[in-house]
Amino acid sequence: MTTEVQEGPGWYDGDTATFGDRMTGAREAAGLSQTELARRMGVKVKTVRAWENDQSEPRANKLQMLAGMLGVSIMWLLTGQGDGLDGPETPEPLSDDLLALLGDLRSMKVEQARLAERMGRLEKRLRLAMSNRV
Repeated sequence: MTTEVQEGPGWYDGDTATFGDRMTGAREAAGLSQTELARRMGVKVKTVRAWENDQSEPRANKLQMLAGMLGVSIMWLLTGQGDGLDGPETPEPLSDDLLALLGDLRSMKVEQARLAERMGRLEKRLRLAMSNRV
């Protein structure tokens, strides 16, 4: 795992990757499984999974612990700027079309998580409304 200050757009920058993408990359580079990271941090595996899937983010105290365990800066985890991972070596830079597709895919992933959360709230309201009818 190499850590260095990121300059300009890169594999893990804010326009290309999400918090979850950077966390997953750093965890894998550190040689940790989700289970091992969860155990070391004192959280459930589903919590680590939710962070990596951009369904939630850790609180400040866990974020600091996470950055330390993964050997990256908090700023890099959150924004892609600062001390973090280099992206994988690619034989040539990604085209603008591929970068746009990756950005769209990641945006959709974040939107999907937002919609899933909204659907959960609506289902809870529906169950409550149905139970009040009885």
